[in-house]
Amino acid sequence: MRKYVLDFQEVEARKGLRAGGKGRNLAKLAEIPGIRVPPGFCVTTDAYKRMVKNNPVTAELMEQLAEVEPGDWGKARAISQRLRNAIEETKIPEEIKQEITDAFEGLGTSAAYAVRSSATAEDLPTASFAGQQDSFLNIHGREQLLRHIRKCWASLFTERAVVYRIKNGFDHRKVHLAVIVQQMIFPDAAGILFTADPVTSNRSVVSIDASFGLGEALVSGIVSADHYKVRNGRIIEKAISTKKIAVYPQSGGGTKQREIPEAQQGQQAVSDEEILALERMGREIETHFGQPQDIEWCIADGRIFIVQSRPITTLYPLPEKGDGQYRLYMSVGHRQMMTEPIYPLGMSFFGFLTDYGMARAGGRLFIDLSHELASLSSRTLIMSTSGLNDPLMKDALENFMKRKPPLPKGKRMFKLGAEPFPWNFPAEIVKLYRKNDRRLPGQLMNFNEASIREAAWRIQSVSGDDLFSFIQEDQKQLKKDLYNTESLGVIVVGVYAVNWLNKQMEKWLGEKNVADVLSRSVANNVTSDMGLELLDVADVVREYPEVQAYFDHPRKTSFFEDLKPLHGGEAVSAALREYLDKYGMRCAGEIDITKTRWNEDPTILVPIILANIKNFGPGAHAAKVAEGKGKAKQKEQELLARLQELPGARRKIKKTKHMISLLQNFLGYREYPKFAFIKRYGLYKEALMKEAAKLAEIGAIDAAADVYYLSFEEFREAVKTGHVEREIIEERKAAYRYYENLSPPRLMTSEGEEIFGSYRTDKLPAGALAGIAVSAGTVEGRARVIFKIEDARIEPGDILVTAYTDPSWTPVFVSLTGLVTEVGGMMTHGAVIAREYGLPAVVGVHRATAAIRDGQRIRINGSAGYVELLD
Repeated sequence: MRKYVLDFQEVEARKGLRAGGKGRNLAKLAEIPGIRVPPGFCVTTDAYKRMVKNNPVTAELMEQLAEVEPGDWGKARAISQRLRNAIEETKIPEEIKQEITDAFEGLGTSAAYAVRSSATAEDLPTASFAGQQDSFLNIHGREQLLRHIRKCWASLFTERAVVYRIKNGFDHRKVHLAVIVQQMIFPDAAGILFTADPVTSNRSVVSIDASFGLGEALVSGIVSADHYKVRNGRIIEKAISTKKIAVYPQSGGGTKQREIPEAQQGQQAVSDEEILALERMGREIETHFGQPQDIEWCIADGRIFIVQSRPITTLYPLPEKGDGQYRLYMSVGHRQMMTEPIYPLGMSFFGFLTDYGMARAGGRLFIDLSHELASLSSRTLIMSTSGLNDPLMKDALENFMKRKPPLPKGKRMFKLGAEPFPWNFPAEIVKLYRKNDRRLPGQLMNFNEASIREAAWRIQSVSGDDLFSFIQEDQKQLKKDLYNTESLGVIVVGVYAVNWLNKQMEKWLGEKNVADVLSRSVANNVTSDMGLELLDVADVVREYPEVQAYFDHPRKTSFFEDLKPLHGGEAVSAALREYLDKYGMRCAGEIDITKTRWNEDPTILVPIILANIKNFGPGAHAAKVAEGKGKAKQKEQELLARLQELPGARRKIKKTKHMISLLQNFLGYREYPKFAFIKRYGLYKEALMKEAAKLAEIGAIDAAADVYYLSFEEFREAVKTGHVEREIIEERKAAYRYYENLSPPRLMTSEGEEIFGSYRTDKLPAGALAGIAVSAGTVEGRARVIFKIEDARIEPGDILVTAYTDPSWTPVFVSLTGLVTEVGGMMTHGAVIAREYGLPAVVGVHRATAAIRDGQRIRINGSAGYVELLD
């Protein structure tokens, strides 16, 4: 029995992993009736292992390569070159050579062959590794075949393959290589077929690229290809290119480029009938593999051959629920300023907050907008408010609705009479607007704090299954507090005042964004206070150099214990614990209950405290509040004085005074409801992690944090039974790692199509990055590209550039001179706090963290909405 060579038909029966990803997929293709796959065989990974692992030189070099740190590409390059040389010079053992020879003679020694690499970490559902190893075409004769098999083995250590594995966390020693040997097809045309549109991700559209000759010309990018799109048996798009060059086989082996006759250059590479046949084959292959495929094909003498198929790993996953109807889904993360994936336990808690159906995809939550957009009233509301959180979302929605999509009607969320908008909601807003009671926000906050204190007292006495029952029941109170009509009304009136002032002052006085200054130091803004109160902690720390020295290298596991013996340690501990008692339940991505809270790891705040000491003198908190109030008052007096000179001055001044009063009385409260429900999350988290620790103690899970990968009900069952299916946790950990590398779309259809928005850039300076102006002013400074607040070591003059901000970033804002984010709008957290702190800010800048380098000097225009790269 052969040990090192398998026919395609043997691959699955003899453990497909031995054939690598490409070989395994070819074996599956060969199973499909009516699909032609060129005959061939696979030299298995067992041959590679024997060749490489038993060679002391290659074994030692691989150990050296495994120790290379990411970024040390020079060392990786040198070791990988030595590895390739060693493998190509190694003799193939006679037993392996004989099996290859037997298989070669069985197929026919006079034929030409393609020799392709097939790694075990290749063509996987979540990582394609496409193009990382080498392939060789038109190989003739036994000796040439054996030589190119060695070259394939060596190509596992090309620089591009090594770097790819290091960046994606694959161990070089655990990735093995099989080699595919297939009879060559000499095609008239060849190309690539995607069973989902690679640009829009639409699963209903097949995308085909085609050119004359071998497909290598197309893959390598040396020739323009025809491009066809097909949907349900109908060609919906054609783009015929001028094809001047093709790659053809040479008679003695190898390939060469050849110029295409001029009369043929503009001809369609394949006929319409062949295009439709390719679509049908693509759908058959997709069905067989169970997911969208990237397929290599060729046509010779009118017959279609499939030479490879692999999963399309760049597609964002479809929402889990589907009823066959055409639907539109909106990203929750873009509205909540948290585009990272959410753990399963976090998903469960988010589901408690709304009865409206949520769809899950790629570890994120999406709202089904189909029924809302099918209704004129709901559609008007959504279109008018969507730009407040994310203007690109609004533009994408407008682009989508221009198509007049066939959306289904059904239960709506955004309508009067449905939670959280009772029938009396408009009347409540009018009442709040007229009464303008400045005491109301404080009263609402006191009511919520009393509710939270009661929950904190009650949760102390429950554990085990009773804890889960308590949390479920307490969610009712949380929703009641969160959706309180007066509370929502105060927020609506405050935002309305902002919009009215900006609009009318621009109309009457020609001045934009006046609310940016008028909202400085407004009352009852718990998020703004949170940033300023950390300045008070910094004032305590600045008195004790010994503590500051420890803060340069704090330890998470023993932070407060380490402070005790230090001079000033007790005073600093007391100040920081007082701060954490008030704000410790906050963290980045806090809508996911599993995220690490500040009171779980106080060292997250240490870099911000040190930056505050460096960037400010003592008493900065009070000084900043006084400065903000002074500027707001000065702006108010200036506006009223200018209005005095206009026709109808008395009426305009009276209305403007009322609006300014509404803004200053109500706007700050907008930050409180989220603060209150995150405070409740803090109670739940602390109690739940005690239960998780018990599961870890009895060995049901490896670590308490493993419960993050369970749903609420699964966690509850684990506490009841003391048992957890570890395989489920491991599968979800792997899925989460995959989801972390995905970028969620703002909008996507049930067909997977991503709907995009864009900005007008015709009036911007050349090369400027477009965004949304959310806090007025222009500033130049050093860009600090930061993804985690614990990395925020801010110097004077720094401009923060990050993906998004939520309330946990507020303490960082205190030291900044400007803000740039990839996600956000006029009324999202970063914009609100930037205005209150007087920071110029531009949000919604597409891929800002990639386009702007850390340390680069930039200029941001928070009045016109763009970023300029100055060096």
